[in-house]
Amino acid sequence: MELQLGDVQTTALIPLAIKASETLRKDARIKDQKAVEIIKALKVDTEPYDKFMSHEGVIARTIMLDKQLKNIIDKNPDVVIVNLGAGFDNRFSRVDNGKILWFDVDLPDSISTRKKAFEAQDRVTMIAGSILENSWCEEVKKALPDRKSKPVFIAEGLFMYFTLEQIATVLNILKDNFPEGGTLIAEQNNKLMQKNEKYHDTVKNTNAHFMSGSDTAQEIADLAEGIRLVEEHSFNEEMKKYSIRGKLFALLLPKMNNRWATFEW
Repeated sequence: MELQLGDVQTTALIPLAIKASETLRKDARIKDQKAVEIIKALKVDTEPYDKFMSHEGVIARTIMLDKQLKNIIDKNPDVVIVNLGAGFDNRFSRVDNGKILWFDVDLPDSISTRKKAFEAQDRVTMIAGSILENSWCEEVKKALPDRKSKPVFIAEGLFMYFTLEQIATVLNILKDNFPEGGTLIAEQNNKLMQKNEKYHDTVKNTNAHFMSGSDTAQEIADLAEGIRLVEEHSFNEEMKKYSIRGKLFALLLPKMNNRWATFEW
């Protein structure tokens, strides 16, 4: 499989490598056989992308978001879920109930590579396009009239590579194209990490840069009128369950870790 990705798109190798190595552990907390297959096919050296803190953070955010989505799906069995900046994510296979519709959206180079790695699936659509433009919305909107619940959008490992102005653009695109309302579950970076990106254990091994950070997700909600913050949870809540280092990190640097935030409009 040929790999041709831009600087930011290359960061998708971080969660891919981590999910693959976690899956191969005897006591794996998540299972993602597709990640294992892709890593082998790409012949990627996972060492630069799989460091302890990033590993624990990715596993924590995966567990937390999987749980949140499963709760949403239980209440809304026919929900439409849109994965913004999908990369190599394989979450559909872990949360599918046989009824949901799923859209994976990413830039053309990422979708081109993704199509080589993932076979076509019923109820899953890959869309090539910029999340900062309206074009990707049209195909999603076609699916909504047959569905009872409002759409859910995921932004995992995405907003930290956008400026605040670009995040505002995304929020307004969502609000304008889906005026009946929806939910956005987005990973939040923090300002301290943005300033100290050169010390990040895995992103420093790519050519990508953190373009924004926030102290609270309310700062993100304030970027676009009509966006309401529902809740926010630090990855520390999950990470501290598994290791002494995770507990110490949560205790000594409680605001340093990334967070999941849920927004509605």
